[in-house]
Amino acid sequence: MDLFKNSTTFAPLLNRIGVGKNNETVDTLSFKTISANQATANKEWVIIDAQDVVLGRLASHVAQLMRGKHKTNFTPHCDCGDNVIIVNCAGVRFTGKKLTQKQYVSHTGYPGGQRFATAAVKMAKNPGWVIQEAVKGMLPKNKLSHQLMGNLHVYAGNTHPHTAQKPKEYKIS
Repeated sequence: MDLFKNSTTFAPLLNRIGVGKNNETVDTLSFKTISANQATANKEWVIIDAQDVVLGRLASHVAQLMRGKHKTNFTPHCDCGDNVIIVNCAGVRFTGKKLTQKQYVSHTGYPGGQRFATAAVKMAKNPGWVIQEAVKGMLPKNKLSHQLMGNLHVYAGNTHPHTAQKPKEYKIS
């Protein structure tokens, strides 16, 4: 080490392995990884207008926001994402023939109880359910996803009861 201590070409290498100027050791314990938790997560409220937005594009943006991947303190095992409000979900757009050909499958639990419904039938019955299923499919399949789904609020019309939270508008291009 003494051989290279005055050389400028080896200084970055020596700093990386823990030797500073004049052979003093560098304190590498001062660089800590900070993980977010429930107390330190800064959760915000976001509102998205789903009118004429493609369902898959909407769901992927919402899943990213709910997960918190757009934040610098993203932690995979923690709910550090935002609360998302989706309005006008009845006006969401399907590409191609998905409205008539896409089928949702459910099962009653009894023999022969498998049921099929097209996206048009589900949208007529409950348009918010279609968006919730699309977002749920883009979240991880674990206990955290059930907690994250509580951060999603979907409304068919233009009004919502979350005005007190002062949500920021989020545009999907």
